[in-house]
Amino acid sequence: MFTGIVTDIGTVTRIETPGDTRVTVETAYDTGAIDLGASVACSGVCLTVVDKGPHWLAFDVSGETISRTAAEQWREGRRLNLERALKLGDELGGHIVTGHVDGIGTVVALAEEGGSTRVTVSAGPEIAPYVAPKGSVTLDGISLTVNSVEDTAEGVAFGVNIIPHTAEVTTFADLNVGRQINIEIDVLARYLQRMRQLQPAM
Repeated sequence: MFTGIVTDIGTVTRIETPGDTRVTVETAYDTGAIDLGASVACSGVCLTVVDKGPHWLAFDVSGETISRTAAEQWREGRRLNLERALKLGDELGGHIVTGHVDGIGTVVALAEEGGSTRVTVSAGPEIAPYVAPKGSVTLDGISLTVNSVEDTAEGVAFGVNIIPHTAEVTTFADLNVGRQINIEIDVLARYLQRMRQLQPAM
């Protein structure tokens, strides 16, 4: 379980494919305090630590995970938003995040808005029912508030605002139009949609 509050920016330093894809990530974390088998969210993807050394962690990424996440994430040199798993008693600064990607969105517009940047993301019909104004969404592991929603022929386009601090401490400092983004919907929205599906017809 995570909160969507990024605590480090890691860099992919090695990609190996002995079976599943092994990804090595350079990090500022004290890796001596991270156990093998621990969970770390990597740009919104919950992964298990399978090897480690001073300031690096290694993860095995399955073909299923790669097929359901932003393709450009799995290449050497890519910067990743990192968050260690939530501990009992930790402050819940964002919202409840599972680290399971529900879909892939594309940045379609960037615009300065006051002191922040309005980012518009386009996503498919599988995401559309779960996005609501003032609701929560996780983009590349970052907990954000949805500020606008527009239904489209392709699905949905929604806007979030990135304040300067968020940009500075995440990979969104170098965000560009056309970039693919991992999307996780609010877990409460997921359950509400399921309950609605199971309601008997009136």
